[in-house]
Amino acid sequence: MSTEEAIAAPRLTRKGVATRGRIVTAAAELMFERGVAGTSLEDVQKAAGVSPSQVYHYFGDKRALVRAVIAVTTDAVLDAQEPLLSRLDSMEALRAWRDFMVARQAERDCAGGCPIGSLGSELAGTDPVAREEVAAGFARWGQSIHDGLRAMYDRGELRRDADPGQLALAVLAALQGGLLLTRVRRDTVALEAGLDAMLDHIAALCVTVPEPVKP
Repeated sequence: MSTEEAIAAPRLTRKGVATRGRIVTAAAELMFERGVAGTSLEDVQKAAGVSPSQVYHYFGDKRALVRAVIAVTTDAVLDAQEPLLSRLDSMEALRAWRDFMVARQAERDCAGGCPIGSLGSELAGTDPVAREEVAAGFARWGQSIHDGLRAMYDRGELRRDADPGQLALAVLAALQGGLLLTRVRRDTVALEAGLDAMLDHIAALCVTVPEPVKP
């Protein structure tokens, strides 16, 4: 929701917040399963157990609902990775996060892929506003990876010629490519290969930090 929309939006009651949340949750689930184009407002209305007028009350049109779905989906994806995602400041932490991401796909029988990526691939060419909001979600994800690598760099654990920003972007790209192939191939081989290659590269950029001299 933009600043202008937030200012113009009426203050919701507790019941209103719950109803709006139910609509967004139903829409997110349907859009992940069927795609945005394959999900109608009527589908959402029925799944959420609300009236058509309620859907239009909280969301003036489908595009507004899609933007809400992007926001909720981004939060859900990133929240599911906490606290690992906020502490990626060591090789041990990076590998633990890698293991979590692989295990999460295995638990879903490799059918999930990335909800943010799915939205982005469908909307990037048709809805500029939605594309920007998906890009912002990826930026949040990448920033968390960057923060951890930057902490390693600042502590002198990464070589001075290492670029935390570029490394974080490459890790995110390897993750997204791996998640897409996981969904298509129905195995985690590509996801593991992509993440392992990037983490091995980062490990090769690590330097041994000398222990402090004891008095």
